[in-house]
Amino acid sequence: MSNIFKSLKEDHDRHRKMLEQLGDTSGDSEERHATFKAFKEEVSAHAAAEEQSLYSTMLECPELTEKGRHSVAEHKEIDDFIEELEDTDMSSPGWAATFKKMRHRYEHHIDEEETEIFPAAQKVLSGKVTKEISGEFNERKTAELEEQ
Repeated sequence: MSNIFKSLKEDHDRHRKMLEQLGDTSGDSEERHATFKAFKEEVSAHAAAEEQSLYSTMLECPELTEKGRHSVAEHKEIDDFIEELEDTDMSSPGWAATFKKMRHRYEHHIDEEETEIFPAAQKVLSGKVTKEISGEFNERKTAELEEQ
């Protein structure tokens, strides 16, 4: 059974690389479209699975509720940026500016999860619970990716 926090960190590392690749694209290119689509699908599946496993559990623990709410709110903020990017011409300066903002917010979010949220959850949640959450995360992420 994998460790939920290790799985999430591995996803975050993959997302950082995808953001870097996306930042290296330009204009309304096939590469930008493909990289953005892959990023959107991966991040959407990750966030949904994370909310349905880790954050739903954290919201039930009084000492973790606020941290869980904060992270779920940041997921919504990232979703809003992704929607804005989808609705913007990829060759426009506005797309690049919005991407920069989204990248900054997303990198801040995953850094915060790794340095504050996950350690707090590890202190409170038992090993048994984190194993269950890990299984739920992996199942949900697979299902989310298959639905796209």
